[in-house]
Amino acid sequence: MLMDRFARRFTYLRLSLTENCNFRCDYCLPDGPDCTSRQAELSVPEIRRLVTAFAALGTRKVRLTGGEPCLRKDLLEVIQTVKAVPGIEEVAITTNGYRLQRDLPAWREAGVDAINVSVDSLDPSTFHLITGQNRLPAILDGIDQAIDLGIPKVKVNSVLLKGYNGGALPDFLEYIRNRRVSLRFIELMRTNDNVPYYQRHHISGQSIKDQLLFEGWQQCSKAKTAGPAQEFWHPDYQGKLGLIMPYSRDFCDDCNRLRVSSLGQLFLCLFTEHHQDLRHYLQSDDTTPLQAALQQFVLSKKATHGLHAQESGATRHLAMIGG
Repeated sequence: MLMDRFARRFTYLRLSLTENCNFRCDYCLPDGPDCTSRQAELSVPEIRRLVTAFAALGTRKVRLTGGEPCLRKDLLEVIQTVKAVPGIEEVAITTNGYRLQRDLPAWREAGVDAINVSVDSLDPSTFHLITGQNRLPAILDGIDQAIDLGIPKVKVNSVLLKGYNGGALPDFLEYIRNRRVSLRFIELMRTNDNVPYYQRHHISGQSIKDQLLFEGWQQCSKAKTAGPAQEFWHPDYQGKLGLIMPYSRDFCDDCNRLRVSSLGQLFLCLFTEHHQDLRHYLQSDDTTPLQAALQQFVLSKKATHGLHAQESGATRHLAMIGG
């Protein structure tokens, strides 16, 4: 098993397939991506070797992220390859939903077990203001298709933003009243390129948690391969609501995930100052050296991130390693 000095076991790999994205979200890539890294994106054989090494060390869940993963022309092959690795029990994908209507059946057939779709507002004009896109109706239709297709886990991600969607909780709750989806509110996180934006728009998730508990929502227990969300359920709602609050106390105590960028760089934390280059380990089908290296690398993982000290590490923006 991959285990660090604090007895945290890492069963969850978040693998970025590209830094490229076709949305221009205010909080992430308002000026568009730097595409200079695209030529060096991990190939399918490299991805297979990487995931094989992680699976041999106890990883059971792989989330394919970006940027926007659907911009990879070989995405179906990537999904099939990851799904076929012995030991991998769940393949998830996080997407902005741009191609959800068109490609979802193929993703499901290729092996996707879970899907997260970013929807920062249910109001079309606000959605356009945040993302630069007018695709909200099509994206919402794609989410309904995912439910109808029977994908086991369908989640909707929404970054909390003061001045945009900070007062939209009633609308989001109504959205999940009769839908079997898990809505995730994510606190805006400070990165190296968004400090003024963060200061203007950050909302603490604690206020929403307090409101949910007051209104009768109850906290769910967390699965071993689950992400960092605190999830809540209510008998009057088919959907659930989760809160990802990186500034909350003890947020890092049960960390179970590691991140690898589209360039093959291992990030022990979303906000680490350093990364380890794994690319040279991925040129051979013998994954033993990579497994040994991973076991050593995780021993240097810190107990917690540095966000409380306003330290964002080397993370330039969230598209860099998929958030």
